[in-house]
Amino acid sequence: MTFTRRQFLASGVVAAGAILTGDAFASPLHDARSDKRRNVLLIVADDHGYDLSCVGTAVHTPALDRLASEGTLFTDAYASVSSCSSSRATLYTGLYSHTNGMYGLAHDVHNFSLLEDVKTLPWMLKQHGYATALVGKLHVKPEAQLAYDAWLLPEQAGNRDVAAMGHAAGEWMRAQGDKPFFLTMAYSDPHRAGDASQFGNTRDWPEVPRARYRPDEVTIPSHLPDLPGVREDLAQYYEAVSRMDSGVGILLRKLAASGHADDTLVIYLSDNGRPFPGAKDNLYREGIHLPLIVRAPGMKHRGRRNSAMVSWIDITPTILDWAGVTPPSNYRHLPLPGRSLLPILEQEKPTGWDEVFATHSFHEIDQYYPTRSLRTRRYSYFLNLQPSLRVPIASDVALSPSWKAITSTPGARLGKRTLDAFEHRPAEELYDLDADADEVVNLAGAPAHAKLLDDLRAQLARWRTSTRDPWMAGVTNPFGPTR
Repeated sequence: MTFTRRQFLASGVVAAGAILTGDAFASPLHDARSDKRRNVLLIVADDHGYDLSCVGTAVHTPALDRLASEGTLFTDAYASVSSCSSSRATLYTGLYSHTNGMYGLAHDVHNFSLLEDVKTLPWMLKQHGYATALVGKLHVKPEAQLAYDAWLLPEQAGNRDVAAMGHAAGEWMRAQGDKPFFLTMAYSDPHRAGDASQFGNTRDWPEVPRARYRPDEVTIPSHLPDLPGVREDLAQYYEAVSRMDSGVGILLRKLAASGHADDTLVIYLSDNGRPFPGAKDNLYREGIHLPLIVRAPGMKHRGRRNSAMVSWIDITPTILDWAGVTPPSNYRHLPLPGRSLLPILEQEKPTGWDEVFATHSFHEIDQYYPTRSLRTRRYSYFLNLQPSLRVPIASDVALSPSWKAITSTPGARLGKRTLDAFEHRPAEELYDLDADADEVVNLAGAPAHAKLLDDLRAQLARWRTSTRDPWMAGVTNPFGPTR
């Protein structure tokens, strides 16, 4: 029997333990991971869009291409939110950001944090004997709730030393002996760095061959105009992507040298879309459609491209499934809304994976634009909860050469979308992705689509209720939660 994500969310009869350990979805990998070691290496890039040389982008990513050839590349993988702290919190909790409390950025005055009763992935794995470590960027609060045993080379402004990060990870992995481990490698690349290059490209970095790109070499994404300033900005972004890719290569060599390449689940993904107008901080496709590569010991079919519509909400269940770990039985957020990817890892077109949900509330503290979204194979639907507001632009994007080039060029658009349409949105948006992949022609008011719109509204409402969205009427209560 197969389940759609909607049926899965609505089902209250499947035990949480069965969901998370994979008993409800038999996986061919379970026999392969029956030994004691079930290590996990989670690699998180920062603002890396769906830009890989193996999918036709002009950027060079040989390490990630090789990882994809050794595992599975998910071609329809989506973040559930396109903002750094909120997305990372989803990865670490298996809960949507409107459920776990990480409504916006964690650092400085923004100061969003997880709800105090939320259990995190490193915490749950530690309860079952795992050694845990984070290398690089955390950007989720409170730190105590993440509960990593070690935090190696915490993020430093301007530091893009991916080789140092790889060496630190390798030493830590070798030091764990017979203890299973969960290691998170969280790069700062290719996030904007705020320097003259915008991407930490003002110097050479150790052990990393510098990949430089000419503006005429880049691929212009469909959400951006072809302007000289945009091309120059993309060329700098490409260099940061290639540097990060070199870091992934170093990391995977260190994993092999530790002797654990054959007992470690490796997951590569990014937190949100590329840091350009119309992508990062938006729930349109370019903001949440991201690379996801999974390599597991025991795979018989490697190099597959899997078309399942999967979400970052599925990452925690996948890792818990691999580790054979379940959350506490009295945990109030059970069942987790996602599903393990292990049962479909070696498939190309699995059934029952045909929709994803997304949520956005804040980015920075003064950048409030709450949106909820449902994306299917054919349609995308957006519910903008405060349509009277102007859509804010993330500060790093607003300061970018691309945004400056766009706003200083009369008549410039964000791809096919006008700037006014980007910044001022109606309460509802509905797009036919077969005819309008760029999500420009809003069909929400078209009589021919009225029934479809009602159905999508109802699906989104059920999801919001099941995930206890505080923006949903009746979920919040001054005397305590009602749901």
